[in-house]
Parts: sequence; structure tokens; C-alpha cells
Amino acid sequence: MNLQLKEKVSYGLSAVGKDMVYMLSATYVLYYFQDILGVNAIAMGIILLAARIFDAFNDPIMGVIVAKTNTKWGKFRPWLLIGTLTNAVVLYLMFAAPPALDGKGLVAYAAVTYILWGVTYTMMDIPYWSMIPAFTKSGKEREGLTTLARSCAGVGSALVMIFTMKTVHAIGGSNERVGFQWFTLIVAVLFVVFITITCFAIKEKSTVNMESPSVGQMFKALITNDQAMTVVIAIVLINTSIYITSNLVIYFFKYDFGGTEWYDSYTLFNMFGGGIQILSMMILYPLLRKKFSNVKIFYITLSSAIIGYATLFGIAFIDMSNVYILFIPGFFIFAANGVLQVLTTVFLANSVDYGELKNGRRDESVIFSMQTFVVKLASGIAIFVASICLSVNRLSNSDTTEAEQVIDFAKDVSASAKLGLRMTMTILPVIGLFIAIAIFAKKFILTEEKVQEIAEQLKK
Repeated sequence: MNLQLKEKVSYGLSAVGKDMVYMLSATYVLYYFQDILGVNAIAMGIILLAARIFDAFNDPIMGVIVAKTNTKWGKFRPWLLIGTLTNAVVLYLMFAAPPALDGKGLVAYAAVTYILWGVTYTMMDIPYWSMIPAFTKSGKEREGLTTLARSCAGVGSALVMIFTMKTVHAIGGSNERVGFQWFTLIVAVLFVVFITITCFAIKEKSTVNMESPSVGQMFKALITNDQAMTVVIAIVLINTSIYITSNLVIYFFKYDFGGTEWYDSYTLFNMFGGGIQILSMMILYPLLRKKFSNVKIFYITLSSAIIGYATLFGIAFIDMSNVYILFIPGFFIFAANGVLQVLTTVFLANSVDYGELKNGRRDESVIFSMQTFVVKLASGIAIFVASICLSVNRLSNSDTTEAEQVIDFAKDVSASAKLGLRMTMTILPVIGLFIAIAIFAKKFILTEEKVQEIAEQLKK
């Protein structure tokens, strides 16, 4: 029986909500604590990277817990709902730091809330993506649902990138602290509503009978599934490259592009980028898919991203008084990012079948736990790199008062600081993408023909 429309819609709706939450945390947590609350940039970088290292142990273990779960609601939905409710609460607390806290107390608050956010997000994210192989058929249905979910996730990310700063300033005025608190509450409520709809609309159509693996067996399965590990490494490199830029772009507009209403230009750029990212998932990827294999599309999109970064670096040395000129590199980068989000999930889903054929086990939760971990690991690495960039170039607004914040911050930033910011957000991502291409070309073997061959062997 094919997927019903309500199942597709509800699953996509959840992707919107969960990526709104993820993008809010991944993109603005450093800005919130470092630029608004005044926490040292290096301290924040260490906290966020340490949280990701902690997830190295937490995420795979959560995959095992999901695999062992057996309730009348199924294997995935109970954890999906529990993780969502707890993550929404922690997200709000993270962006609602008590005004009385400062210094070490604020650092401790940031550390505790961010680590808890990562743990609770894992509780929700692993079962969400693990449901794909569990209630879809192999081939076009799975790829179609994956494309839909990634497209909807792109919508969620784009909504946050487009509306965050504009809404924060609309709600809180010059007080960004208050604006972020109320905006986060709105996002958290929508997140809970969307996931709840999914939990009631979707049922697991098939459950693979398997012995739940121990932690030792789990790591062995991951190590022996060379295709899953290849995809994991590619995701880390690609997302780290993209997240370095996404974490620094707000500082680029505030301290380099400049202007007293820099957030209007920032919002306009993100609106364009978010639209391109969504269209690339919904239109560009299907068009490319008609002519090229997924592997070829992967190389095309990585090349597009590299061209975008090179163009951005060149544009940064000319007059940037007009935000529209930044749309040129933005098109190549955002379009590539949208397509790559779909491709990496498709590749990872196919590696589940590969692992079942090779190792005699079908470990959806184990494999997809790595997707959650590596995306957050990439975010942690990127934020750490961004924090070093901000500290070295002395880019911070933490010493200004709220009354002083309606000024052109860029006029007091040195040329060397601007150059350091530009190089960090362009050259480092290009290096990461080239490494991803080299590793993928050498190790990845799951072509269209190979995937079909594996599917036929599993049927037998």
C-alpha cells in the first residue's frame, strides 16, 4: 500500500518544525550568548564543541535505545513525542537566560542548556529519520519521501533565517534579548504542534524483526558499513563548511557590510537564499534527477558551492553598498546546500540496505543516529572556528549598551578584521568541500545500479 497524502503532509510538516528549531540553535546561539549577553567568544566555542563531543556517546546510544523500544505505538513515535516536548522546553530556556546571571554563571547556564538541548534533540531526530526505511518501500517511494522531508526541512530553515532578526527587532526593538526570548517561544510552540500531528497521522507500516544490538555490536556495524561511514564523513565536511559561513554571515552584515539597519539587508539576503534553497529541493533536484544519477548530481552541486564561495570572496573586495550583488554567490551556495541536504539523506538511507546485505542486520536507528551526530558535530566544529575568528578579529558588541546599539557598527571595524572575517567564511569552506569530493570519489560505490542490485538480493 502506497503512502497516503496525510502521511506525506504530516511527515513534511514535522520536518518544517524540527528544522526551525535546529536552525535557530545552530545559527543564533553563538550570536545570542556572545554578542548580546557578552559571553567570551572562545568560551562559547569550547562549550558548543564540547557538547558535540558529548553527543558522540549520546547519539549512538540513543539509536540503540530506539532499536530496543517495542510499544503499541511502535518503535519510533513514543521517542519522537517525548524528545519534542523536552526539546521545546529546553530551547526556550536556552534563549531566555535570567537577566541576573553574568560572568561564570552565564557561561554555566549556556553550557547546561546547550548540552540538554543536544540530548533532547537527539531523542526526537533519530526516530524521525529512522522512520523512513521502516514505513516506506525501497526505491522511488523512499526517495520521494526523503526529498519531500528535506524540502520541508529547508522551508523550516529558511523561515528561521528569513524572519528571526526582523521579528526579534519587531518584538524587542533595540532589546534583542527580549526579542529572542519571545521569538523562541513561538518557534517552540509550533514545533510541538507539528510533531504531535505527525505522531497521530503516521503509523509504522513495517517493523523489521531484529535482535537489538549492544553498543559494541553497534559500533562494529558502523565500522563495517563502509558506505555509511563514507556518507557520514562527507556530511561532516560539507556541513562544517556551510555552517562556518552561516554562523559568520550575521557578523558579516553587522560589522562588514554595515549600515544602521544592517538587519534589513541580512533579512533580504536570507529571504533570497531561503527561497533558492527551497526551490532547489523542490524543483532543481527533480530536474537534475531526470538527467543525472544522484552521484553525478552530488559532484555538480559541490562544484556549484565552490564557485559560489570563490565569487563571494572576490565580491568582498569591491563596493558592497548594494546587497543585491551578494545574490550572485548566494545563488550558487544556497542552491547547492538545498540539493545536498536531499542527497546525503538518500545516500544514508541506501546504506541501510547495503549494511543489511553485508552484515546481516538492518539497523536503521543505528545508522541514522550517526546523521544526527555528524550534523551536530559539524555545527560544533563550525561554531568553534567562528568563535576563534570573532576573538582574533575582535568582532563583538558585548561592550555596548542597548541605547548605543542603533549605530553603524562597521565604521569602527578595522580593514584587517574585515579581511579575516571574509577569509574565514570563504576559503575554509572551499578547502572542506574539496576534501569531501576527494573522499567521496575514492570510497563511495552505491551507484544506481548497485542500489538496485542490493534491493533484488534482499528480496531473495
